[in-house]
Formats: sequence, structure tokens, C-alpha cells
Amino acid sequence: MSKRVAVIDIGSNSVRMVVYEKSSRFAFHILHEAKSRVRLSEHAYQNNGVLQETPMQRAFDALDNFSSIISSLKARKTLCVATSALRDAPNKKDFINRVKNSLGIQIKVIDGEREAYLGAIACANLLPEQKNALSIDIGGGSTEFSLVNNKEISLNISLNLGTVRLKELFFDKNDIEGAKKYIDSQLAQLQNINPQTIIGIGGTFRAISNAILNNSDYPIQKLHAFEPNYDEFIQLLKKILVSDEDDLQKLGIKNSRFDIIKPGALILLRVFKKFKVKNLITSGVGVREGVFLADLLRTAKDRFPPNYNTSMRYILDSHVDNIAYANQLCRVTKELFDLTRETLNIDKNYRYELAIAAKLYISGSSIHYYSHNRHSYYLIEDALEFGFTHKQIILIATLARYAKRKLPSSAHIDKFRNLLPAVDQLNSLSYLLSLGVALLSHQPRNIDFTLSFEKGELKIESKNSLYLAKESIEKLELIKNGSINISFYS
Repeated sequence: MSKRVAVIDIGSNSVRMVVYEKSSRFAFHILHEAKSRVRLSEHAYQNNGVLQETPMQRAFDALDNFSSIISSLKARKTLCVATSALRDAPNKKDFINRVKNSLGIQIKVIDGEREAYLGAIACANLLPEQKNALSIDIGGGSTEFSLVNNKEISLNISLNLGTVRLKELFFDKNDIEGAKKYIDSQLAQLQNINPQTIIGIGGTFRAISNAILNNSDYPIQKLHAFEPNYDEFIQLLKKILVSDEDDLQKLGIKNSRFDIIKPGALILLRVFKKFKVKNLITSGVGVREGVFLADLLRTAKDRFPPNYNTSMRYILDSHVDNIAYANQLCRVTKELFDLTRETLNIDKNYRYELAIAAKLYISGSSIHYYSHNRHSYYLIEDALEFGFTHKQIILIATLARYAKRKLPSSAHIDKFRNLLPAVDQLNSLSYLLSLGVALLSHQPRNIDFTLSFEKGELKIESKNSLYLAKESIEKLELIKNGSINISFYS
């Protein structure tokens, strides 16, 4: 697979492009992203699905510019898919041939089931693991559904529901009751489904989640894996349906969505009425990421290897030069956790986050050594994007920020109180990582000490002096809950 890959998604409402760059076999990051609201399906649904000349020209012009970006970034492969607007259009071949002949871009029109599947594999691989979840991707011309259970994907159905379609067929005629009946008739195709969670893909769900984020005191601006409150979500949907443009703006809806947010809100309300699911999670990924992952993971059954996280691997590839030290610190910290967890009364589930914090602790050194804790914190908060909950991300970033330092500050804890563990748990985890950093102060080629723990005493045995370790441990801020005694033995 090429190191740089461009993915273009031609939808009914927008065309989007992302250029991905691989850092190792399955690790990647976004190099560039572009989007244009071309409204390719504008007036098509009023004309038996026939694409109109003006929107086709807008889409062509956007693709022309995308082609220039792809060339500039030297992407060696371009994957271009088109969804509802083109697959419904009797004149789609005219547009496809024009793009191919003029721009050299080969458009692949995918059917609804494939579109649903691509969105689902993005969610299955790049969101925290979900059990019995229903993904919903509301587009301009269609809405796709899939069942995601851990890494398994099933159902994959596409309905002729879409924001632009409903706008032109019902909302422009002020036929809201007709829209409700039409939506419900389409949703009737979804039978014998009892999901525990709704995964929201696509612009409508993200727009609602983003509005909630921006009008709250939520401590991080991260949309992917954001879990909005169900009642807040429902109330905002209802407000949108009765709002004029001024009110929509006050609610936090972008003006580019003013004319299609109401059809999308109505679809979501009818979906929630049908399934009565109150667990919501927002996906920042969808068809584009699915197209890329289907290519990246084509020999691995469209899923990452067990216990593999692409975001963590990308940070290690790009920002950690001393992988041997990162592995040593991870090993020592996990051993400290296993030895002292019961005495310190730490939840065993936090071992995972502690281990990742140890692995990524020095990542900020690639930016500036003397402030590497701070840079590690921001790097982890921003780049540890896929496969983690917001609580996991903030915990891992916090542990990396305060390693080899004092315990997390009260101001930091107050800011992230709803995302961090209880203070005693957090301080114990922070202490263990700092203790691991201290024990490896001399950065041995191979770990040259052994650890044991008995009756509240941590015994460190080594044939070497471990002078720097002893000095560093003396500087650590002690924890209050179930403190441990540390002894060195030759």
C-alpha cells in the first residue's frame, strides 16, 4: 500500500477528501483534509433523480481542486467513491466519464449496503469497543444503518432517507406530517433490532453533538467518541424543528446547515422513537475512513490485529525515538501496579491506561525536551484519537503530564473532574508512573533490578548502585492512601 493515500467521498450534499499518511504498517495520520458543500443532488429529487448541470459543475470544480492538492502532496493512490446522489442518477455516466477523462479520477459508485458497511468498519476499528450498537449515517440522499457488536458487523442496510431528499420532497412544501409518515415507512424495514447504543455518523449527528459541546462546560473540544446526554440531545432536536435561522444560529448550528438540519433532526427523532435507545456516541469517522481502512486492512479481514491501536502506534512511530526505554518503563510500571494494586486499592481496570501512559510518557521530547511533560500531555490529548473513550484519553494524558513531577494539581483535577478517576485512584496511578520513571533514571540497556512487595514494603534489588534512582525517589510527592515503604538491596 502507498505511504500516502487520498480518499474522496462524493455525497449528495458534500464532497470530501482526506489524504492519509502511513507511519508504519497499520498506523496512519491525516495529512490534509478538504471539503466542499457542492449539493450535487440539488433539484435532482424533483426531477426523477437526474443530476442538474449547475451542481454537477460545482462538484467537478471541487474535484479539480482536490486533484491539485493530491498532486501537491504526492499521494500515490486515490480512492474515490460516490454514494446516493450518483447511484440514483440516470445520467451518472456522463458525470463519471467527464471526471475520468478530464481529471483522471476514477469514481466508484457503491451501493447502499457497501456504504453502510464502510461506515461501520470505521466505527468498529476507530471508536471504543461497542456492544450491540446501531450505527446511523444520515446523508443527503440516503441513510445507512449497521449493527456493530465489538468488531463484528451485520445488517448493513440503506434507506431512501436523506436531508436533501426530504427537504425537496416535503419540507419545501411544508408537509411535515408527510415527512414523518415517509420516514416511518422507511424505518419499518428495520425489524427485530434491539440496540443498546446509537452510533451517530454523518453531518447531522455531528452538528447536534457539536452544538451541545459548544454550549456546555465540557472540558475538551473533541467530537470523536463524545457521548452526548440523551435528554439534551432530544431537546435540541425538538428546538431545531421550530427554530428560524436566527434561532438556529443561537443554538450553535452552522449557517451552511440551516436548510437541511431540520430534515436531519426529524429523521433522528423518529429513529429514537422507534428504538428507545438512550446511549449515544458520536463518530468523527465514516465512509472516508472506511474506504481507507478497507484498503489498509484488506488482508486482515477489515480489522486491526488484537490489542493494536493505530493512534498509539502513530505517536510511537513519529514522536518516540527511544522505543527501548518506552518498553522498559511500560514493563516496570505494570509490574509496580501488579505488586501494589491491592495495597493502594486501585481498580484493576486502570492497568491498561497506566501502561499506555508509560509508553507515551516521553513522546513530548520530540517537540521540546525541557517541557516534554506538557508537550506529551497535549500530544496525547490531541493525537490519541482512535479507539479510546474521552475518560481514557484524559487519564492517559494526565498521567504523562505529571510523571516525574508532583501529583496532579487540584486545578487540573477540578477541570476534568467528570472525566478523571477519584482523586485517591488518580494519585496512586500518578505515583506509580513517577516511581517507574525514577527507577529507570539511569536508563540501563537492560533492566538491572528486580522488584518484590511484601507487608507494605517495596524491595528493589540490584547489583548496581541505582544512585540516580534513589535520589529521584526521594523527590517524589508521596500519596496519602496506603503509602508504601521503599528499600534498596544489593
